[in-house]
Amino acid sequence: MLDLDVRSVILISGILSLLMAVVLFFLRRNYPPTILGLREWAMAPAILFLATLLFGARGTIPNFFSILIGNLFLLSGATLLYLGSQRFLGFRPSVRLWAGAVLLAMAPLFWFSLVEPHYGVRIGITSGLMAAVSFAHALTILRHGPRTFSTYFTATALLVLALTQTLRLRSAFGLPAGGGAFDSFQPEQTAYIAIYAFAILTTTIGMVLMATDRLRGELEHLATHDSLTGALNRRALIEAAELELARCRRNHGIMALLMIDLDHFKAINDTHGHPVGDRVLVDFVARVKNLLRQPDRFGRFGGEEFVALLPETPLNEARLVAERLRAMIEANTAELPRCTVSIGVSVSRLDDAGLDNIISRADAALYQAKRAGRNRVESVTALAQ
Repeated sequence: MLDLDVRSVILISGILSLLMAVVLFFLRRNYPPTILGLREWAMAPAILFLATLLFGARGTIPNFFSILIGNLFLLSGATLLYLGSQRFLGFRPSVRLWAGAVLLAMAPLFWFSLVEPHYGVRIGITSGLMAAVSFAHALTILRHGPRTFSTYFTATALLVLALTQTLRLRSAFGLPAGGGAFDSFQPEQTAYIAIYAFAILTTTIGMVLMATDRLRGELEHLATHDSLTGALNRRALIEAAELELARCRRNHGIMALLMIDLDHFKAINDTHGHPVGDRVLVDFVARVKNLLRQPDRFGRFGGEEFVALLPETPLNEARLVAERLRAMIEANTAELPRCTVSIGVSVSRLDDAGLDNIISRADAALYQAKRAGRNRVESVTALAQ
């Protein structure tokens, strides 16, 4: 069986941390900036690598660097991993809390490293803080992360790390005073360090998996949503409408479709510029989404034309929804150019050959609304058959 001394275990841990820092660094460079936390995730293993270099140089460099600064880097790296996860999950990082805890730990570490050396007390301080940050990290990921394999994998690695550090904290009460030279290490202390190295490696691997899952989700979202407004794109909207139409045919149900066009939108672009026009579209979509129900679907059909799909909605109810939507847009008090909408309403029929028939009726009703003066709702029943 291969027998590794403490120094070898520490240095191997550092090499693994450096490799994961490189991986996470390139993820940060190549992944979209909307995926937050990758900077902290890339910096943390690099800091942990520096910590292992200082620990590994114990006996050849002053204890101020090999013990005090090494522990500062160790605690800072573990904390930075947690702060990165907070950003990744959409939280404001609790920098003051954890940075304060790390800095507060430096005073007793300084005393028991350089003034009155005591290995057991040092282990108790560092292991206790490592256990606390690892447990808080795992709990945050479990509570707020997506229910995926990568989430559970990362949280499990962090819990193993927290448990190991807790056991090491307990063992610190029996450790003697003194510097704690490598040649005086007990086998269990070497085991704790080895498990720490494995847990840090698996934690960073889990973070790579979490970032990959987030990227895949964003790519799937971009494939089905308009990049500007966040509404469904035309292809995804048509697919949703065709699925709903098929369900209506099976269950003899009914669905409504609203064709919505922003009145004189070109004039807004020409007068105020395209960036303001984009803001008008984004604001419009946000307001419409707040009005619609959870099962409803809303998408951008092209330019300033949008479509709302309302499952299980007869014509009279669809017209009421359209009127509420029209009135809401007209009454908009946001600091944006005033905007109104014209809406055409149609519902599915048993004799419809396909979705194109419903869209054609809604489109005809929309143009009737525009010919009648805009800022109004029209439906197929108001048109000549």
